Amino acid sequence: MTSNPLPGLASSDELATDRQFAINLARGLDVLRAFTPARPVLGNQDIVAQTGLPKATVSRLTYTLSLLGFLSRVPNSQKYRLGAGVLSLAYPMLAGLTIRQIARPYMEAIAQQTGCTVNLGMRERLSVVYVDSCRVDTANIYQPDIGSTRPLLGSSIGRAILLACDAKERTAVLNRLSVGDAERFAAEKVMWIADQKHFAAHGYCISHGEWRTEIHAIAAPIRQGLHNDPFALNCTVSAMRNTGGYLEREVAPRLVACVKQIESACAR
Repeated sequence: MTSNPLPGLASSDELATDRQFAINLARGLDVLRAFTPARPVLGNQDIVAQTGLPKATVSRLTYTLSLLGFLSRVPNSQKYRLGAGVLSLAYPMLAGLTIRQIARPYMEAIAQQTGCTVNLGMRERLSVVYVDSCRVDTANIYQPDIGSTRPLLGSSIGRAILLACDAKERTAVLNRLSVGDAERFAAEKVMWIADQKHFAAHGYCISHGEWRTEIHAIAAPIRQGLHNDPFALNCTVSAMRNTGGYLEREVAPRLVACVKQIESACAR
């Protein structure tokens, strides 16, 4: 049997022949992942459309997940929303991330000094997921929060996380992105190449509205060593506030210094 892919970089179908792989558990998690902020309420048929799973399988899984508290039935409806059980799983993971406690005071300081919203993110499959956020910029209509996601190649924090990855993980992620959506990958690869050069020259990645035209951002990787997950820190501001190169001139030096302090504290 070939070696397993890195976490989050293979589908259930690809691992179906792996005798150690629990396909029913994976399908249950696929059902939970079908719920998003844009789609918080789903019926079985909606889940079938999102996951590609057979209708009978989805019916059994939603029944089981609702009995276990991971889904809640919407009153007077045949639809579901995520249950409190999902949140109870997330909290121990967040509480166990020591980097959140280390980074928080630095994030708050930058936010207060610059008026930017500051976020800490890590890779989750082929996206960035925020594990902490200091929301200051009230003009940011997207309201970043813990658990919200951003694209890997299409955002400065995503590109910074890729820079924090080791070469093997980075190559695997880029390969998966190229296979999943070749057209999108071709467009975003231009941003990736440009930001690698920018990072080499300035120590941070930058976005002038590539993810959302209303939001500008800078981000830097946090490197904790070979045996720790890669993280990145970003500072975001509404485009109308980023005049005269405000992010590059005023915020970037603080961000770069902050990341070095966090890395030093994590190494102790």
